[in-house]
Amino acid sequence: MDAKKNLCAMIPADLHAKVIAEKEQLALSTLGEYVELVLKEHFEGGKTIMAATKTLAFQISEELDQRLKNFIAAEKKRGRKISQKEFVIGLIEQALAEYEAQNQTEETTEE
Repeated sequence: MDAKKNLCAMIPADLHAKVIAEKEQLALSTLGEYVELVLKEHFEGGKTIMAATKTLAFQISEELDQRLKNFIAAEKKRGRKISQKEFVIGLIEQALAEYEAQNQTEETTEE
C-alpha cells in the first residue's frame, strides 16, 4: 500500500456541498477517497472516472422508513456505517446476482 499524506484546504461552502453530493453519488465512503479520485483524474490526463449513473426514486411507507432507519442505526452501533443508498443498492445487487446465477444454471441444464 502506498504511504498516505494528509491534504487540507479551505473551500467555499457551496463547492463543499457539491463535493459531498458527488461523493455520495459515487458511493464513496470517505472524502479522502473522493479527493484521491479527482486528483488522479487530473494528473492522469483528464480520464473520466465517474461512470454514467441513473437516478432511482421511489416512495415507501413511514413504517418501512422507520424500520430502515432503525436498521441503519443498529449497523452503525456495530461499527458498520451504511447509508440508505448503499443498503438499497446492496439489495438490488444481491437480487440480481441470485437471478443471474439461477438463469445461468437454467441455461446450462438446457444445453
